[in-house]
Amino acid sequence: MNTIKLIPANLTAENFSQFGEVLSIENKEFVTINDGYAYKYADLAKIDTQEEHGETSVHIFVAKKRLFPLQISMLEKHPFFSQTFIPKGNSPFLVVVSPPSEEPVIENIRAFISNGDQGISYSRGVWHFPLISINDNSQFIVIDRKHNIDTDTIKQCIVKQVEDINITVELSL
Repeated sequence: MNTIKLIPANLTAENFSQFGEVLSIENKEFVTINDGYAYKYADLAKIDTQEEHGETSVHIFVAKKRLFPLQISMLEKHPFFSQTFIPKGNSPFLVVVSPPSEEPVIENIRAFISNGDQGISYSRGVWHFPLISINDNSQFIVIDRKHNIDTDTIKQCIVKQVEDINITVELSL
């Protein structure tokens, strides 16, 4: 059995661009609003949920701490919508991704670590491992397509097991 050990790279807009967008106000332009009491950093991510009259929904996930090294036993993708994760309270987290394709291309799998102020928005069809929190009870604002169980005709999530290869994520803080 082959083995892949992923060492997370620092998350940047450039190195994450084939998977989606990094949400951060670093080096972004803003406008002053509310009589000077707030800065507005607009249009940080494109939310893509409109397939077959989809609605955008906002959730809060409370994540348990993962243990490392972390075994990557599966990947999932959302073929018809984007999915955005924004940490609350400066919570660093990891993302494990592979570019959009019919099946996951394991040779192209990558790992990134957020600095805690950065969020990410996966483009539709990007293969990814579920939320990887470094700290216990970290909260994340999640924006994606609302699941209307009675009316949805699209496949919300496709899951593929990773077989014949041992993939782990190493983390040293």
